[in-house]
Amino acid sequence: MTAWLSLMATGVLVSLAGALVRIWRGPGRADRMTGAQLAGTSGVAVLMLLAPVEGWAALDVAAILALFGALAAVGFVKALSADGGGDPEEDDVDPAPLTGDRDG
Repeated sequence: MTAWLSLMATGVLVSLAGALVRIWRGPGRADRMTGAQLAGTSGVAVLMLLAPVEGWAALDVAAILALFGALAAVGFVKALSADGGGDPEEDDVDPAPLTGDRDG
């Protein structure tokens, strides 16, 4: 059983090479962030596969890594939006909420 889990973890680590290429070459920020998300997900998968082999404390580390990955994705989307609201497809920002003047 441990040999099978170790083999699967090695396979996930090999697939991590694709994520690292995407992070390195881009071409855009969203592509790099997608690669970083894949790298984080692969890290969680490796830790979960190796938890029975190396020690069950690896599951705690995997949960924390998954949480950090989700927070990084939210931060990335908020950083790309024009007003920090989190909608990167929003073209123009309505200045009325900032000034309180909607009628002119």
